[in-house]
Amino acid sequence: MLELLRSNDPVLLSFAQHVLGEAGIAIMLADQHISIMEGSIGAFPRRLLVSADDYSRSRIALSEAGLTADLADPPP
Repeated sequence: MLELLRSNDPVLLSFAQHVLGEAGIAIMLADQHISIMEGSIGAFPRRLLVSADDYSRSRIALSEAGLTADLADPPP
């Protein structure tokens, strides 16, 4: 799994999940439980992960949805 996006913004994360779902791309939202444990104050951002096979297609889908500035840097 590769990190596609990292954010404390639940609306941004929800929108990104919707865009990827419409594209038929499976995602994993990591760190959501730690966020709840710390009282949802936003100290720990949640990470949106996708499989390596879907990574390029995911970046394109989110870029087309206007989320280019929110994407994590690509892995080396």
